[in-house]
Amino acid sequence: MSKSSPTFSCASCGAVYRKWAGRCDGCGEWNTISEQAPLSKGPGSKTLSHRGKTIPLTDLAHEEAPPPRISSGMDEFDRVLGGGLVPASAILVGGDPGIGKSTLLLQAAASFARQGAKVLYISGEEASAQVRLRAQRLGLGEAPVKLGTETALRDILTTLDEEAPDLAIIDSIQTMWLDTVEAAPGSVSQVRAAAHELVTFAKRKGVSVIIVGHVTKEGQIAGPRVVEHMVDTVIYFEGERGHQFRILRSVKNRFGPAAEIGVFEMTGQGLAEVSNPSALFLSSRDAPAPGSVVFAGIEGTRPVLTEIQALVSPAPPGSPRRTVVGLDSGRLSTILAVLEARCGIPFTGLDVYLNVAGGMRISEPAADLAVAAALLSAREDVSIPPDMVFFGEISLSGALRPVSQTENRLKEAQKLGFSQAVVPSRSRLGDAEGMQIKTMTDLISVVGDMFGAG
Repeated sequence: MSKSSPTFSCASCGAVYRKWAGRCDGCGEWNTISEQAPLSKGPGSKTLSHRGKTIPLTDLAHEEAPPPRISSGMDEFDRVLGGGLVPASAILVGGDPGIGKSTLLLQAAASFARQGAKVLYISGEEASAQVRLRAQRLGLGEAPVKLGTETALRDILTTLDEEAPDLAIIDSIQTMWLDTVEAAPGSVSQVRAAAHELVTFAKRKGVSVIIVGHVTKEGQIAGPRVVEHMVDTVIYFEGERGHQFRILRSVKNRFGPAAEIGVFEMTGQGLAEVSNPSALFLSSRDAPAPGSVVFAGIEGTRPVLTEIQALVSPAPPGSPRRTVVGLDSGRLSTILAVLEARCGIPFTGLDVYLNVAGGMRISEPAADLAVAAALLSAREDVSIPPDMVFFGEISLSGALRPVSQTENRLKEAQKLGFSQAVVPSRSRLGDAEGMQIKTMTDLISVVGDMFGAG
């Protein structure tokens, strides 16, 4: 282990020297050079012997204006971004192939450009003619968006530096390659290096960058999450191919609330915004039927009402089926176990099918009570009143736990014409005039009150 030699630096300009001198050659000052102790100890080539510059520090109480935002004119897109596009921000958009990522971002690019922003759309997967054909089909042929097709990141960054746009859209990160990395495009090394260069460029030049990332078979963007921690905002574009609804969901946002959603409807003219998703998800709801229950949920800051459908049928000899769409299968198994252990209602020998209508995906535990009600309704062949909503968390003891934003859930249900609600006791009901609210302490009470058993 070699011993590191002492270093000297100027207190005025920070110039570093190997030996002491009376006058600094960098700034011309006298008697400002002094010996500096190394920042760490170790091998000579690994030691941080040279001191850097002191960074400016501020107090936590420092008043600073919030970053200005650029509105796209698409309310659903701005909602997911946290109120608009923040300058010098890096945004990652992921989704399954063919879900509509390029269509959404082309519409967003045209909207930003029409609001006065300078927008560059760089495509690495399609030729310019293909992008123009899509723009014409969407009625965006006259939008002031500049289009380019390139995969060499050095050329792309040079173009962005000269054009100085407000927003640059890169479609997609898996097609970009950096000539300083000896790996194939789409590999983890190339994706990590290209994303790092784009994010660094965005912060240094004040250019907002939207990066498209493909989703792997495991449902992750660009492989083992090598890009998500680099960017400011991560957005997933979700939806079932058999449904016309598309959901834009933020899972990370440094400039706004996470888990916010924007709802779009796929039409022949592109993606149309859905300002009231609750009414749209419930518009195709048929007459009251066993197994159909309305759940009042919260997605981000927005209350959304969705229909949960259950079907229970006798199973053939062997292992019964448990099929779930739009909900965690482990949560369904837990609710079935609580119903059997705490309420004495077995589902052994029965096939259970559970579906969230409209292609929605529900992750909050507040849906437990609605799922249990749908299962009981399907098993007992009893229809739930059509003007009733459910929400609440079920513990392993069978008790019902209150959930957050109860008042907002009830207001949304009342606005859509629902007059009854089943909620856990100790919930903060707020002002819920005009609604008949049943507060339940445990799941046994729900079974006895709704189905006449317990």
